[in-house]
Amino acid sequence: MLLKIKFTQQRRVRLAQGLWLLSWMAVMWGVIIFCLGVYLKTELLRRAEVMDNSEIHVVPNILMMVGLASIGTNWVASRACQDSLDATRFPRWKVFLLAWFAVAAVLCCLLIVVVVLSYALQGSLEESLKVGLRNGIRFYKDTDVPGRCFQKETIDRLQIEFRCCGNSNFKDWFEVQWVSNRYLDFTSKDVKDRIRSNVDGRYLLDGVPFSCCNPASPRPCLQLQLTDNSAHYNYDYQSEELNLYSRGCRQALTDYFMELMNSTGPGVLSVILIQLSVCLSLRYLQTAVEGAMALEDPEGDSEGFLLEKGVKETLEDLKANALKMLKFGQVDPNAAEGSSEAADAEKAEKTASPTPAS
Repeated sequence: MLLKIKFTQQRRVRLAQGLWLLSWMAVMWGVIIFCLGVYLKTELLRRAEVMDNSEIHVVPNILMMVGLASIGTNWVASRACQDSLDATRFPRWKVFLLAWFAVAAVLCCLLIVVVVLSYALQGSLEESLKVGLRNGIRFYKDTDVPGRCFQKETIDRLQIEFRCCGNSNFKDWFEVQWVSNRYLDFTSKDVKDRIRSNVDGRYLLDGVPFSCCNPASPRPCLQLQLTDNSAHYNYDYQSEELNLYSRGCRQALTDYFMELMNSTGPGVLSVILIQLSVCLSLRYLQTAVEGAMALEDPEGDSEGFLLEKGVKETLEDLKANALKMLKFGQVDPNAAEGSSEAADAEKAEKTASPTPAS
């Protein structure tokens, strides 16, 4: 027996009481994990317009699923702790606890996957934001196009809330026409010259939307002719860092989402430790109570253990049981063929037998 411990009746009662409290603590952590998943999912959905794919949604999806499963499994563990003090009610948990341990192990594995994915998907998140923000900036002017009517509002609110400008920086706005044609005076010489000077016939500006303006700037915001020092008094394009937000929105959003996902790390690790503690404690309680019942002395001393055999032997037994269950679910073709032959022979025999006279 692996890690065998001797239990008295009083010690079993104390273990059951402590495990009951630990189970409810795990239930509360399950609620917290579920709420974290919901919050992260909500934030990702809010920024869906500036994201190109939804791969990152796998993290909050797993968090919500594991949170709900943790609530259910640890509530079951608390019920098992209560019944462990009653020799007539605990035996019904014997088969059910095997499935419980399997579910608890899967939950711990999924939580580890969440921690790994939180870091592994950072590159995918950045690429998704890069493409999404590039499209958002390109469609900024399409306020009268169905499906893009709110793109301008989305980008403006995003730049104001996250104190950022453009995709990588404010110069991204120089490469797109962000002013709609409906607001351009095509009789103006300046407008005509700008459109003719561009190969694609776009109206490009060395300017940015108002939402890029930094309120911390000591001077009124300069949005247009940003690269022309002579267009503004006492202005130097290279040194006016406070005039606009210098950070790109891709970096701002990546930092925000990574901070959210990384903040779940301590909570996830706490749930893993608590879940492992519940599993080990419940295993000791189960084997100790079953040992006392086997001795036909529910209040006597007994031994609790984690594994009845060694690790290698236990794995081999599990493998054998799994193969046995798989074979049980399969249909033996030889048996099926023999049964069909027997049925044919019985039918032929009935046909050959004479009908009794009435």
